Amino acid sequence: MNEQEQDRIRDRYSQVAGVLDERGRRAVAAAEALAYGRGGIKLVARATGLSRSVIALGQQELRGEVPSAGPGRVRRPGGGRKKLAVVDPTVCADLERLVDPVSRGDPESPLRWTSKSVRKLAAALRAAGHRVSHQWVAEALHALGYSLQGNRKTREGSANPDRDAQFAHINTTVEGALAAGEPVISVDTKKKELVGDFKNSGREWHPKGAPEEVRVHDFVIPALGRVSPYGVYDLAANAGWVNVGIDHDTATFAVASIRRWWQGAGRTRYPAAQRLLITADGGGSNGSRIHLWKWELQQFADETGLTVSVCHFPPGTSKWNKIEHRLFSFITQNWRGKPLVSYAVILNLIAATTTSTGLTVESYLDTTLYPTGQQLTPAQLATIQIDRDPFHGEWNYTIRPHPPAPDA
Repeated sequence: MNEQEQDRIRDRYSQVAGVLDERGRRAVAAAEALAYGRGGIKLVARATGLSRSVIALGQQELRGEVPSAGPGRVRRPGGGRKKLAVVDPTVCADLERLVDPVSRGDPESPLRWTSKSVRKLAAALRAAGHRVSHQWVAEALHALGYSLQGNRKTREGSANPDRDAQFAHINTTVEGALAAGEPVISVDTKKKELVGDFKNSGREWHPKGAPEEVRVHDFVIPALGRVSPYGVYDLAANAGWVNVGIDHDTATFAVASIRRWWQGAGRTRYPAAQRLLITADGGGSNGSRIHLWKWELQQFADETGLTVSVCHFPPGTSKWNKIEHRLFSFITQNWRGKPLVSYAVILNLIAATTTSTGLTVESYLDTTLYPTGQQLTPAQLATIQIDRDPFHGEWNYTIRPHPPAPDA
C-alpha cells in the first residue's frame, strides 16, 4: 500500500514541481505529508527526493509556526548556504594579494614567475588553507573588478622635451603648404613581408572546416624572399602610392620610391608645384641622421627642380605619421587572412585597398637592387644645399636644387 501511495505522490509532485519555486515545492510536499498523517514525512521524502527536514519546515510554515520569508522572497533573510567570502573572510584578500600588480615586483610572491591562470591561483589558495575551486576563483576575480587583458603599448620611452612643440611645428607647416596648393606627402616603409604561402594574421570566410592551408614555419623561400613596401601618402588627394621593393630598404630605395611617385602621379597632379613637403619618421631608411637620405633628396631636387622640405617626427612617435593610419592600416585590413603567395598577389591586394572616404592606392614592383653600406665622400656631402630650420634643424630642413647648368 505504501509503495502505491508513494507512486501517486511522486506523480502528483512531478506535475507541479517544474513550475514552482523552492518555497512552493516545499509547501506541496508538506501538504502531502499532512494529508497522509503518521509517517507522511518519511513517505513523501522517498517519493519527492526532498529531505525530511525540508518537509518538516514546510509543515511548520503551513501551520504558521515559523515566520514567513516575506512577500517576493523564497527564503528568510540569512537563509541558504553562506558564501565562501563570509565563511572564509580572508580568502578574497589573499586572492587579491596574488594577482595585485604590486606582486609583480615581489620575488617572494608564489606566482611571481608563473602565469596567473585561475587553476594556478586556486592551487595557491588551497596551499594557503582555503577550500576553493578554479570556478570560484574566476567568479571572484570578476566580482573584484579583474578581467583578462593583454599588454597595451603606452610607454614610448624617453620623450624629447620638444616633442609636442615639434608636432605643432609639423601641423603648422603642413597646413601652410596645403593652403598654398603645394604637394604634401607622408612617407614610410611598411613592415617587411615574406612572400609565399605563409600564415597572414586575420580571418577570412571559407567553407566550414576548410581553411586555407599554409606553411607551419616562417622560413624565407629563397626564390621569393621578402618585400619592402615603401609608401607615399598624398594628404591633399587622399591617395597612396606603394613601391614594392624586393631588395634592401635603404635611403636610395626610399628616395627612388618618392621619385617614382612624382613621375607617375605627383607632377601630373601638381603641374605648377615648386616645393614638396615630406613628413617622415625619425629613423629607418628616411631617418633624420642619414646622410645618404639627404644626398639622394638633393639628386631628386636637382632632377625635378623642386625645393624639398622635410619634417621628421620625434623619435618613438612614428605612429602619429599620417601614412600609418590613413594608408598602411587599410592595406593590412584588406589582405588579412590572405597568404601573400606572389608579387602579383601583393600588388593586387595593395591596389585594391579603398575606403569609404575615397582612398585610392597604386602599387608597383621595384626589382632594382639597392646594396647596403654605401658611403658618401666629403665632396658628395659638400654638394648638399641644405637650409636647417631655426627650430630643431636636425628634424626640419629644406634642400634646394642646384641651378641648372648653362648648357642644360
